[in-house]
Amino acid sequence: PIEFIVPWGPGGGADQVARKSGKMMEEDLKVSFPVVNVPGATGNTGMAKLLAAPADGYSISVMTWDTYALLATTNTRWSLKDIIPVALMIKQPSAFLSATNSNLKTWADVEREAKARPLKVAITGFGSPDDITVNFFVARGLKLIAVPFANPGERYTSVLGGHADLLYEQLGDVRSFLDSKQIQPVIIFAAKRFGAFPDVPASKELGYDITLPQRRAVIVKAGTDPAKVKVISEALAKVAASAEYKAYLQEQYATDDSYFPAQDAAKIMEEDLDQMKRIAGQTPAKK
Repeated sequence: PIEFIVPWGPGGGADQVARKSGKMMEEDLKVSFPVVNVPGATGNTGMAKLLAAPADGYSISVMTWDTYALLATTNTRWSLKDIIPVALMIKQPSAFLSATNSNLKTWADVEREAKARPLKVAITGFGSPDDITVNFFVARGLKLIAVPFANPGERYTSVLGGHADLLYEQLGDVRSFLDSKQIQPVIIFAAKRFGAFPDVPASKELGYDITLPQRRAVIVKAGTDPAKVKVISEALAKVAASAEYKAYLQEQYATDDSYFPAQDAAKIMEEDLDQMKRIAGQTPAKK
């Protein structure tokens, strides 16, 4: 078996990508891909598990941009030299969302309220794009407090139960709550409005130059035999090209530029890291 590490709890976007692509690779390669959830420390706990395993191709991991952003915001024990991206599998816009039964119906409500009192924002962990985004608005005079939850289920219910005022999340990860009208986006971090939510403003149109997307990559430990990397890379290319996976991306409100093979991943990862460093550099980091 090839162990598929997910550095987050079950039920979130990283977990879904691993289970969906793992199941399809099993059918293709006739090898099992058991998913192992290792939540904690904004994905660092799972990263440590991958890097502690031998570089033999029998451990692969999802890396989300929550963890990748740590290279821009903190001193990590790992660097890009320690990992090989095998594929970028999904890209989704992120948003601030509120409970539909709260008094925060629009971004104007949030701005007004966050000037009057501190609002709690449920995030994945410190140093993540969620955290960078919260700090971005704090630097612009909004009273926002980041509250980290490594477990996706707890993060979602915090805003539904009124323990948090806002949730920073990818729209697709909370699709069931959006469909059941329990939560709503108030601002989407993108250059232009998102087709599925035409009434929700994009950050760029409001003059906020922050559009950090969420990507999820599949990675292996550096030093893994290139022939083994190629096998997984080709299997993931087949997954990405399949009608089933394309339907899943649509369901997840993913963008058309979701999948990239290994050879294109490095350049895109560099561009994203530059943006994260630029924005993180403009806002005072929390100690």
